[in-house]
Amino acid sequence: MKNILFVHQSAELYGSDKTLLLLLKHINKQKFYPVVVLPNDGPLKIELEKENIEVFIAPVIKLHRKMFTPTNLLLLLNHLRQGFSTLNRLHKKYRFEIVYSNTLAVLIGFIFARIKGIKHVWHVHEIIESPKVVSKLFSFLINRKSNFFTIYNSKATATFWESFFTERKNYSVISNGLEIQSNDITTDEIELVRKNLFEVEEEIVVGLVGRINRWKGQFVLLEAFHYLAQKHSNLKLIFVGSTTDNQQNILKELNTKIQKYQIEKKVKIIPFQSNINTIWKAIDIAIVPSTEPEPFGLVAVEAMLASKPVVASNHGGLTEIVEQLQTGFLIEPNNIQELTNAIEKLINDEKLRLEMGQKGYTRAVEEFSIQKHVSKIEKVLAD
Repeated sequence: MKNILFVHQSAELYGSDKTLLLLLKHINKQKFYPVVVLPNDGPLKIELEKENIEVFIAPVIKLHRKMFTPTNLLLLLNHLRQGFSTLNRLHKKYRFEIVYSNTLAVLIGFIFARIKGIKHVWHVHEIIESPKVVSKLFSFLINRKSNFFTIYNSKATATFWESFFTERKNYSVISNGLEIQSNDITTDEIELVRKNLFEVEEEIVVGLVGRINRWKGQFVLLEAFHYLAQKHSNLKLIFVGSTTDNQQNILKELNTKIQKYQIEKKVKIIPFQSNINTIWKAIDIAIVPSTEPEPFGLVAVEAMLASKPVVASNHGGLTEIVEQLQTGFLIEPNNIQELTNAIEKLINDEKLRLEMGQKGYTRAVEEFSIQKHVSKIEKVLAD
């Protein structure tokens, strides 16, 4: 059995968090023994421990621009000392054969593996187009010999990072996967969510699920919905997700625009929900209007597994998930008119919504199962 140290950037349950949870839930425990380090407590830690996976809290060293001030550099050194103390203690106990850094955002796993001479696997979930100095720094780190293998979560992510190199072979593209949900969500449960949480009855619900920030597309969707709401009285827009503590101004700005358009009764912002599968079942049309390329776009797969049509931006990993005119629409990023037109086609055609939703479900089951995802990663870890 191989003992593997998994290092991750957060303890929430968004895209890369959920991907790690599902990997460790389904990985072959007869062959691999995972130990996880997170930067803090949170829902991910709770869910991992439900699976009897050991989780430890330690600084994971996240790279950001503000870390280069004198005060933050001192803090960085202190975090490095604390982090290494925890990792050294764990390594003495488990004698790790692999350090697995889940996302580029964490640096301590790479540094620790290099110092200790342990194989390092980097699972890259990011496309970092700017600032250029950061993308060049990470490309330098990815290409070090001490980084034994790189896993990219999509062809788009691989194309971006591998453009920095020539003829590298120690990497693989492994699409994210999700569990196939059993049909145990009842009509009554869905109706309760629609009535009590969404506050709708017969309305068509347009939904965007994801963290509220500048590039997930909440503002683009709001502009499109503003036009649609003037023509269609039977619509409700639902944003499901939270923002980070240091970006509360974005949430405030979003609420200000909703008030400006006088559509407070037609738009609702709901904090992150743990029962996301029921949420998707209660939504009629899924929107993923990211203004920057999604490295993958797990929410699109979630929506497809709930048999929902998806309108998504035509860049990044989303182009590998949504099939144009089959499982939904791929629209030009930031193009409000295209987004409006695509949503309106689905509003006006219930049969099209159902057909695209069914095709999306079939595609998600065939291409993005957790079994396929885990099997491919196990092969990397077994080498």
